Amino acid sequence: MGRKKFRGGRKGGNRAPRGDGPAPYRSYSEIVKENTNMESFYNSALPFDNDEEKSEFWEALKRELPNSFRFCGSKGHALAVKRLLETRYVPNIVNIERYDGEPVQAPQPVPWYPDQLAYSMNTPKHVIRKFPPFAAFQKFLVSETSVGNISRQEVVSMIPPLLMDLEPGMSVLDLCAAPGSKAAQLLEMVHTGEEARIRKFMESFGEVKPQPAVEEEVDLSVDAGDDGRATGLLIANDADYKRSHMLVHQLKRLSSPNLLVTNHDATLYPAIKLPRDPENPDKGQYLRFDRILADVPCSGDGTLRKNINLWKDWQPGNALGLHITQVRILVRALQMLKVGGRVVYSTCSMNPVENEAVVVSAIERCGGPEKIGIVDCKERLPLLKRKPGMYQWQIMDKSGRIWSSWEEVQQHALTNDGHMPGKLSETMFARPDISDCSSLPLDRCMRVYAHQQDTGGFFITVLEKKEEFKAKPEVKARTTTEAPSANGAEPAEVEAKLEIEEEKAALGEPTDVLPTVGAKRTLEDGDEETKPDTKRQRTDSLPSEKPEDQPESIPKTEGVLPEPKEAVNPESKVTTTNGAQANRRAKADGNNEEPFKYLPSDHAVIQDIQKFYKISPRFPSNRFMVRNATGEPAKAIYYTSALLRDILVENEGRGVKFVHGGVKMFMKQDAPSAEVCKWRIQSEGMPIIEGYVGPERTVRLTNKETFRKLLKEMFPKFIDEDWKKLNEIGERAKEIGMGCCLLYVEPDGSDPDFSERMVLPLWKSFHSLNLMLPKEDRSAMLLRVFNDTSPVINQTLKDSAKKEEETADADSEVKDAVMEDAAAIGDTNGDAAEAETEAPEQLPNEAEGGDNIEAGPESATG
Repeated sequence: MGRKKFRGGRKGGNRAPRGDGPAPYRSYSEIVKENTNMESFYNSALPFDNDEEKSEFWEALKRELPNSFRFCGSKGHALAVKRLLETRYVPNIVNIERYDGEPVQAPQPVPWYPDQLAYSMNTPKHVIRKFPPFAAFQKFLVSETSVGNISRQEVVSMIPPLLMDLEPGMSVLDLCAAPGSKAAQLLEMVHTGEEARIRKFMESFGEVKPQPAVEEEVDLSVDAGDDGRATGLLIANDADYKRSHMLVHQLKRLSSPNLLVTNHDATLYPAIKLPRDPENPDKGQYLRFDRILADVPCSGDGTLRKNINLWKDWQPGNALGLHITQVRILVRALQMLKVGGRVVYSTCSMNPVENEAVVVSAIERCGGPEKIGIVDCKERLPLLKRKPGMYQWQIMDKSGRIWSSWEEVQQHALTNDGHMPGKLSETMFARPDISDCSSLPLDRCMRVYAHQQDTGGFFITVLEKKEEFKAKPEVKARTTTEAPSANGAEPAEVEAKLEIEEEKAALGEPTDVLPTVGAKRTLEDGDEETKPDTKRQRTDSLPSEKPEDQPESIPKTEGVLPEPKEAVNPESKVTTTNGAQANRRAKADGNNEEPFKYLPSDHAVIQDIQKFYKISPRFPSNRFMVRNATGEPAKAIYYTSALLRDILVENEGRGVKFVHGGVKMFMKQDAPSAEVCKWRIQSEGMPIIEGYVGPERTVRLTNKETFRKLLKEMFPKFIDEDWKKLNEIGERAKEIGMGCCLLYVEPDGSDPDFSERMVLPLWKSFHSLNLMLPKEDRSAMLLRVFNDTSPVINQTLKDSAKKEEETADADSEVKDAVMEDAAAIGDTNGDAAEAETEAPEQLPNEAEGGDNIEAGPESATG
């Protein structure tokens, strides 16, 4: 019996009486956790050591999944937020009593995660959300998640990126990336050591003063080709348009100029064009990846502890129907890989038809063990408990019958007039001894079960490309009859269309076929909590609600990447009467993405910005771009890495569906005078450019209370003698010219809660001095540094409300006086006349000014 899909579980007839408080929480324990087919299959298919382990396995799956989260960002920053958890919140948590009188267990570090930056906690999520003693801890989790310092991520979901052996400078593709937790891990790895490298380079150039040695050693031989800036790349892709924008929302928090988000079918991912080699200009170049993560859509039965409806919804056909799509995704990943590169294949399924069977089938199609090897990861993450992959396995068909080999299926067909069991194919079974792939070292695959370390279930395999290959054609399923496809086409027509679509994918042209959609993990509950109530992540356009017609099957992917022809997207030639829309890429499903247009280094706006901020010539000026068809700065200017620039420029008009790229570096601002630059530095771009801004536009803060005042009060008055209230920054702030400047927060290290160096944008106008941060960032910093949960003060709205109230009071007094005079004159009987006065217009309950700071050009002028 599943839960009704009513919002909040409050509709229906079981509502509690008003006086008795809210309806009781319906726990998962009230749902029957049984599925005869599933239990029969896994009891037979999984190699348990004994009956005791089998019981532990099912008992674990029926328990609620523990909470888990990890600390994000650079290592130093992550350790600082972790220290806050251990010193401020854990002591309070261990003093909380459970319903049975036992103390609550504090969050425990995940033993195998590097630097113990991941934690798990066995208290259910709904208790942490609703039980008052957890209120402070819950606020900490939500606050730090909202600003990107914590990722609410399932423990087993953290494993695949840790096995990729990713190094700075590498190009990485996450083929099925939404909701984005693994992509965030990969992006952090792309930027590993970047801050320290940049600082070392700037010290050597005399841009900054040398500082005492940092904790981690700086290896300038690693990714040092761009003055220490990360040169690597992460492309995060998802086939679903809405989910690709979910990726943008998740990954924008990391402010990386090395990130691209795309929206493509993973089985048909297009070739990415690169600039031609000057030494061989006649030959085109296309991107090959060092690492690829294929965390594919799957039936998801490893998530039974979290997705409770799977207990009633599980059926064998779910996994059987996804097998061929998973093979195609893995083959396509191996095609796009460099020789020597690695693909990590993973699922949250326990079914071998989605795991070992897919690995064997993909290696077989790619030329066998001579071309593709399975990497032994036994020595990696030594504290992670796991089981080896299986050499032999069983398959359950749609009817619930279990099969051990393809030969057994064939024998059944011979004795039943040629009828094959539903959805079964030869590629789903272990290979016979005569096959080249019969002796693959499948024990190098990794299986993680719920009972081993109180987690979900997961499967991971690391594959290495040894040589280039030409993929073999897909093995056609052997059936006695061939029915037309879902759209009425004959099988031969479908096959011909699929070959055309595959060729288009290799050329980077738009394709018409979408993949079969499996049960991919959703956004973690903790991340849902961080979405603002009134302000949601804006997307450029909403996807069409009408699904496209899908052929029954998906094109097979064959061969190495061919020498692509110069492909032009015919849709890019569409002209309209509106010039601003002419070059916008119109997609087949009705969605539109604004183009990426780079600005020349000598553009007047770029030169004005460089002059105002005294930006060092060492900072590259040819990586700024805008997102509009005119190619002129209108509202925002973005910055990207050099490789992203090459990719976006070379692939314009080729049908590659780029959804997001670059970091918002400058925002247009109403300037108080003509001498002030109209482009302020955005907070997300500050870490990239701060070391290159001249001292003329900088202010240095060392006092904790001064920092608190700037965080707490938005648009504080800065006229006459107000500068004296700002302690050590007051005099400098008074002298500096109007407009945007950089606030360097440099604690002396004596206070552990106030020890991190920060650089933040500050805006000085005629009447105020304002820290240019959104309200959620201010609140998170106040909580982290000062343990302050009181609301931020918007001084401008406060003064405005006060003036309106005074005006309303004055009007009321005048009206009263007039009415009294009229009554005295007109009422000869001495009766008092009644005078009605209007109440002043009510102000909004909560000011929006803080949220608008990052978006609205008028909000910071004061």
